[in-house]
Amino acid sequence: MKQPETNGRRVFLSKLLGGGVAAAGALMGLRAPALAKVLEGPDEGFDPGEHDYVFVVDIQKCIGCGNCVRACGIENNVPEGQFRTWIERYVVTHEGVHVDSPEGGMNGFEAIDPALREQAINAFFVPKLCNHCAEAPCVQVCPVGATFTSPEGFVLVDPEHCIGCGYCIQACPYGVRFMNKERRVADKCTWCYHRIRRGQQPACVTVCPTGSRSFGDTRDENDPVAQILKDDQWDVLKPGMHTQCQVLYVGLPRVVV
Repeated sequence: MKQPETNGRRVFLSKLLGGGVAAAGALMGLRAPALAKVLEGPDEGFDPGEHDYVFVVDIQKCIGCGNCVRACGIENNVPEGQFRTWIERYVVTHEGVHVDSPEGGMNGFEAIDPALREQAINAFFVPKLCNHCAEAPCVQVCPVGATFTSPEGFVLVDPEHCIGCGYCIQACPYGVRFMNKERRVADKCTWCYHRIRRGQQPACVTVCPTGSRSFGDTRDENDPVAQILKDDQWDVLKPGMHTQCQVLYVGLPRVVV
């Protein structure tokens, strides 16, 4: 039986990867198509060069309802049991930190175990998603350029070019990437890039009942996220990685960092 073209390309690239240094040069030649694809035909009225986007998560506002996780799954057709965004619950005690995320938090959380509750000195929710790093390790390790940074700063995956090697998943310090079990390619949050190009907000932002999640353009002085950035009262996950995360957390406890 004739194999699909994608599988054929994977076999071809697998052989190339076994060719060492000579193969590396050949693979670099494949990096151009992914970038070319995103550059062609932006939506009407959308100028990639006029924006500087950031995503803001206010920990103090998150109630762990799971609306964001469910909306993301529907909007982006994420396979069941896999998540582009999820919520973690932290329960801090004098003995340590307990973290859980049942089903990614998509159905909310049950009450904290009474015994643990008695010991708790703090409890809160932390939504997680791709940080769209300006210095993204995942982009650096992709051998075929399927993972790349768009002109607006979004870190994206071109599924037509991804060979499913998994290097990017291993390279991500934040664990936000996964192998899509249906398409067998790397997958992750795109900040709903397709919606942004239409002038819309990411799906998770639109359904957050408390405004814990917000997304905007720091070049727009009237955008609330521009003020948050200006106030300089935010943190990023794992700042020691120096990846220049574009997801800013407000009120992020040190135990999470």
